[in-house]
This record gives sequence, C-alpha cells and structure tokens, in this order.
Amino acid sequence: MQSQFKHVFKPIRIRGVDFKNRIILAPPSPNLASEDGLVTKDFVNWFRMFARGGATTLYVGNCSIDITECKDEAYQLDLNDDRCILPLTWYADMCKEYGCHASLEINHNGENTIYEVVGHAPYSSSSFISESERARALQLGRDPIPSIEMTHEKIAETVEKYAMAAYRMKQAGMDIVLVHGGHGNLISQFTSALYNKRTDEYGGSTENRARFAIEVCKAIREKCGENFVIEMRMSADEIAEEGMRLEETLELIGHLKPHIDIAHVSAGLHSDFNYKYLRNWMQNFMMDRGFNVHYARKVKEAHPDLLVTTVGSIVSIEMAEEIIANGWADFVAMCRPLMADPDMPRKYADNRPEDRRPCLRCDACTGHLFVPKPIYCAVNPFSFKVRDLPDGVIPEAKIKKKVAVVGGGPAGITAMTTLIERGHDVTLYEKTGAFGGNVIGAAAPPFKIDCQDYLKWLNRQVETSSAKILLNTEATKEILDKENYEALIIAVGAKPAMPKIPGIDKPHVSWAVDAELGNAPVGKKIIVVGAGTVGLEAAIEFKREGKAVEVLELLDEEPAAEALRASAKTAAREFPRILEEESIPVHYGINVTEVHDDKVVALDTKTGKTVEYAADTVLIAIGMKPLWDVADALRHCAPETEVRIVGDAHEVGNICTAVNQAFQACLHI
Repeated sequence: MQSQFKHVFKPIRIRGVDFKNRIILAPPSPNLASEDGLVTKDFVNWFRMFARGGATTLYVGNCSIDITECKDEAYQLDLNDDRCILPLTWYADMCKEYGCHASLEINHNGENTIYEVVGHAPYSSSSFISESERARALQLGRDPIPSIEMTHEKIAETVEKYAMAAYRMKQAGMDIVLVHGGHGNLISQFTSALYNKRTDEYGGSTENRARFAIEVCKAIREKCGENFVIEMRMSADEIAEEGMRLEETLELIGHLKPHIDIAHVSAGLHSDFNYKYLRNWMQNFMMDRGFNVHYARKVKEAHPDLLVTTVGSIVSIEMAEEIIANGWADFVAMCRPLMADPDMPRKYADNRPEDRRPCLRCDACTGHLFVPKPIYCAVNPFSFKVRDLPDGVIPEAKIKKKVAVVGGGPAGITAMTTLIERGHDVTLYEKTGAFGGNVIGAAAPPFKIDCQDYLKWLNRQVETSSAKILLNTEATKEILDKENYEALIIAVGAKPAMPKIPGIDKPHVSWAVDAELGNAPVGKKIIVVGAGTVGLEAAIEFKREGKAVEVLELLDEEPAAEALRASAKTAAREFPRILEEESIPVHYGINVTEVHDDKVVALDTKTGKTVEYAADTVLIAIGMKPLWDVADALRHCAPETEVRIVGDAHEVGNICTAVNQAFQACLHI
C-alpha cells in the first residue's frame, strides 16, 4: 500500500541518475575513518543503518581533498590519492545493496586549517588573520599566523584536487558529489567578500568571486562526465554583518546555476569568529525547527528551474512532506534526526509515523566529534554498537531469564525494550503513576518541544511492550525477593539536591521542576537558585508567564558558563541571549545562606558582604543526587552478577548516558 507521504517518496531522475525519494542524510563525520583517512569496515557499518532505513542519498561530512594541506578533523576521509578508491567501494557497494546513493561532501577548509596540524600556514583566497587564529595563537603562546593568498598556480592545483576527489568517488562507484561551498570553507572564502580581498579576476564583483567555485564545478564535470550529479552546499546567509547576505547569494547562485544540478542551502559560518555563527548551521533544542527552510524557499523562488535541498532542524517526514509539497525545496536533508532514527523513512513509508524515535537536538553526537570519539546518539544506542550489531539486530539471549526492571525513566524503558527483544520475561516496576522519570520535568517548559516528543515516544514503548507493567508500585526488597528474579536492572534515577540551610523547608520553597509541573505553589516574585540548564529553563518559563524572576548562582560567571556548556552543549549559547531578551538578571558568586518568608539572604563571595533578594517563591535547581540508598537496598534481589545499576542511579548524567548504559547492560543479560 502506498504511503500517505506522496511528495517525500516521489522519485526523481537527474542526469539519468534515479533517486527513489527526497530524503537525504546530511553530512555527518562519524570519526570512524582510519588515521590516514581511509574508509574502514566500522565506517561502512555505521552508514549501513541509514542505507537500510530508506534514505536516498548518504553524504559523509567534510572529506578532505588533501589532508596534508586541509585537515580539521582527526579522522576525516582523504581523497588525494588513488589508495582511497578500494575502501570507498566498500561504502558505495553497501549503499547499492539498499538502493541508495553513497556520496561524500568534498572540502578544503582553507584558512580554518591550523598551522600545528599541517605544518604550514593555511591557504585562502586572501592573506589575513581570523579571529579564531588570534584566539588560538593567544592560547598557544605564539604570534598569529596569517593565511597564504593562493597564487594562480595554487588555484589551478586546488581546482584539480577537487576534480580528482570527485573522479575517485566515481571510480569507486558513486554518481553524485556534494561540493562544500559554504560555512566559511575555502570555496566560500572565495565567494564571500568577508574573506576575499583580491583585486584580480577572482576578487571584487560577485561574478569574479564566483570564478573559483565555477572552475571547480567545471573541472568535476569534465572529469566525471554528464551522468554525474553535482550538488553544491552553500550558506544562503553567512549572518556575519560583512559577509554574504541572502540577496547577494541569490546573485551568486545565478552565476553558479549552469554548473551545478542541486543547490544545498544552509546558513552561517563554521569556526570563525569564535563560533559566533555556528548556531545557524547546527541548531539546538532552544531554537526553532526548520530553522533555515526560509532560505531554501527564497532560493527556490528566485531560481525555480534549480533543484534545491534544504537542511536545518527538519525533524520528521511530516515536516519534509510539507516543505516539498509546497515547493519550498526539492530535497530535504536531515542528520541528527536520522541518527536518532535511521529507520524513519521506512516507518513513514509503512504509514507508522508514530513509531519515529525523536531527536532531542541535544548534540550528544557532535560532542563526540571534537574529542574525538566515534559519534553516538542520546536516544539511539545502536549507533555506538555498529561493530557488534552491524545489522541493527539485538541478539537473542541463549538463556531466557525472568528479569525485573525497577524504574520507568529512559534507562528503565530502554532496558525493558532491549530485554524483551532478547527474549526475556520482563516485569517493569514504576513507583509513580507515570512513565518518563526526569524526562517528565525536562519536557515541562512549553519550549522543550523535542523533549515532549521524546516523552510521548517513551510512553508508546511501554504501551506497545509485551512486558508486565506495574505502575504505582514501589519495588521493595520483599516484593522482588518473593518473585525470585534471575536478573535485575536498577534504574531508579536521582533526586534533587537541596541545600541544608535555615528556611529550606518553608512551603514557598521547592525544586524548580516541581513548580514547573504545577506540583508546588508559585507567586509573583521568584528567586531561582542555580544557573544550570534546569534553573535557567525554569526562569525563562516563569518570566514568560509574567513573573518577576532573578537567578542566583554560587559559581562565578566563567565557571558557571563552563558548567552550562558541559550540560546544555550548544544550547548553552542560547541562554545569555534569551536571558537578556527576557530581562532576567543572573547574579554570580552568590551563596544562599538562609530563606525567609519574603526574602533570600546570601553571601556575595566577591565582596564578602551579606545581600538580600526579595522573594515570595524560591526554586532550587542546584543539581541531582543518585538514589544510591534505594539501589543498594535492591542489589541483592537477584544473583549479584546479574544485577546492573544504570542511569542516574549509577551516576547523575543525562538521557544519553541513561539510554546507552541501559542498552549496553542488557546486551549481556
């Protein structure tokens, strides 16, 4: 039976190349290439999950046309030598098994290359010192190193490297290439006046600045022939005030259009300006969905004869269907949503949209990119286990056991579903009347739409499970001992940490999440204690409800910002902007010492003076404490070698640590 998503699954042929649908894997870098930049078997198996899931084209991010000259990732592919061709065939042939296209995003990052990585100054359109290089030089204690302006000979050499990279892809069996012309990489260092200060035929007018990009595409066409598709990624708007803005990009595309088949429309810049414009191409959970779609729409309106790909927080096939049905774009690229659920296209083709595992836009994945570690996902634990589970199938247990799972949060529900799939007899105990654990509180703010979707998905896993489900049931030692379980997963979570200070037990004092859930009273004048993610989200929510809100934080501003970055990842950059917009003051270096009925008394650690803040409501958000006492009381209720403590009950973490710990533990029960 045909799916209801007719536009997303409508095939298209470009230059005789057949694309079965309009869903593209936007280019990730999984950190699974070899150290010398070649495809590995683990690399192939990681991408296999997307091929199997139903996307039409898989792109690999940031593949270097020559890692001896342009390298900004520890494990990126290198396309500068024929030795890459054989390993690339493993990837290309795997994709063909599933009827999809293997492809690469080919790139030279220009001035973003670090001197210490390649042993020479970076090349660019012009010679200059970027803000990022100034900051790096200061950190390393050396003088800033300006980029080298490329000579005509160097330009010709580099054009040939792009062309040969694409040609090696074709030799390996690929028929489409994504040329990276955006985000402040080398091609955009030529197209954008922000970087390009040349006075020859490669500088000045928009047409001149397009010359290098056109030469690259012409060379690829000459090498790869007419039956080879060229897609070019570009920043429709670099956002930077002196950079390429949308109107000029529309003009630029007019010059490029005869030489490309698809415009891949993104926005923002990569690492320059100390990552100030990173948010525009890698959105977080505090930002709107479909963040860059309006740019693709403008490109399509200005150039209706050009095929356009859109990208940026498009989290579901419903969104993709709307975009394509309305003619805003011809292809939809997703990365993190497909990492969260590689089978999303297949589920929608089967008319099962409710089974989509939602992406949290939490950036657990990108957090691994720069460590570096193999990229993995907060909600999809398979992505970290492709070596052990290359086909995405959980192995059936050789010995089926009677297993109890205690706790119905993300760790407990992941454990339950994994154990059921392995063939065990599972009983899930949840102390409260609702599933989700601390995700319930995380999803409370109206703007936490990704968490809200994930909470719904968790509940669906319980609803459709064959496990025995016991709500409002506290799993005591007596209850578990009576059932004689052969294995036990303890996922009881954590509780809020509360400071031991006078007045903390007053009725107008509560955990911030309880107030957000409506389980504690809230007045008109709120003091939030703690400027972490939980505290700031509560402050924003209540300020938007019309309350007067101030935030007190024990740490000084920079350590507090560092702690926020550790927990909120890229979303940490959003909070200062939102706090300023909402006029929410945050006071740093403030140690709360006492709570009164109408005020909070504290010590200003910077001045040593006592300070007071008026309040009729005090919300505590200073962290969580594992329920070790509960876990320890239960850990002998099954054979001790078959008992695992996972999630926050083991160590306070996040959804990512809870899900992945639980999954991996249950593979061995």
